[in-house]
Amino acid sequence: MNALIDGIKGNRFAVFGRAGMDLYADPVGVKSEDADTFHADLGGSSANICAGLVKLGSQASLITSVSDDAVGRFCLNKLAQYGVDTSYIRVVGGEYRMSLAVYESRIENFQNVIYRNGAVDFQVTEDDMDKVDYDKFSAVISAGTVFASEPSRSATFRAFDNARKAGLPVIFDIDYRPYSWPSPEVAAEVLSRAGEASDLIVGNDEEFGFMAGGIDKGLNKAKELAAKPGRIVIYKMGEKGAVTFADGQEIETGIYPVTAVKPNGAGDSFMAGLLASIAAGSELEEAVMRGSACASIVVSKPGCAPAMPTSPELDAFLASHPGPTT
Repeated sequence: MNALIDGIKGNRFAVFGRAGMDLYADPVGVKSEDADTFHADLGGSSANICAGLVKLGSQASLITSVSDDAVGRFCLNKLAQYGVDTSYIRVVGGEYRMSLAVYESRIENFQNVIYRNGAVDFQVTEDDMDKVDYDKFSAVISAGTVFASEPSRSATFRAFDNARKAGLPVIFDIDYRPYSWPSPEVAAEVLSRAGEASDLIVGNDEEFGFMAGGIDKGLNKAKELAAKPGRIVIYKMGEKGAVTFADGQEIETGIYPVTAVKPNGAGDSFMAGLLASIAAGSELEEAVMRGSACASIVVSKPGCAPAMPTSPELDAFLASHPGPTT
């Protein structure tokens, strides 16, 4: 586990996966179909993780491809505004398009309409991954969506191999999105393979259950993955908190209750808060709690990347908020 923690403490992350545009309805509570105004900002799980990391004082580079059009340039501009390194992003011409999410700030009957037709982020190649200077980084992060299609599937496994050769730990957010995959069977096989190749695995009960072939088998799947020496597995259960498996220990943690305005963005913020906190010297259990606090902050505000907290905002939340549920 020391190599994993040391890599995270290096605080320089190469992140694989998509950027996209988020359009979210304004004001809070209005349904998308009734809205006159939408705010545009950065979206896409990996881009959100990058923005969250940088806001918390980490260095992050996004490795992906974007479309050669206004939306691709919008995403590049937003990444740069958040302080995310874009030097490894390749611009792709033709009919490939950025991911687009249209959603609203409400919990009841929440709707998130995601456009992923001809997604440009799937066009990342093994050559793109070989051009990355892995010596510049201390750890790599991937969201599971990159494995849903070729060539990005093979390219990301190649990046995992390159990271391993460079001595970098691999951090994996399962991030299962059924609509991106050709079939559940392919997804279960590929995501399990990615899990086996990773040093830190984060997912929710449904995602682990999916990898195991049934929701009731998810916890055992997480324990099985955690049996490898040096690996950490975090099994999230929504309102019930999380169980972290590390070095034979099972660490149970709660959540910070808030009035949520939307359900999305929590997982990306959790990952950013977890890693940035370990990098800043927090012990594992405290880092998980700080990640949970980040998730609570994000669901209590509109948008995803713009809702990610800075370090002072996270500290203020923890100071003013009652302790986590047990």
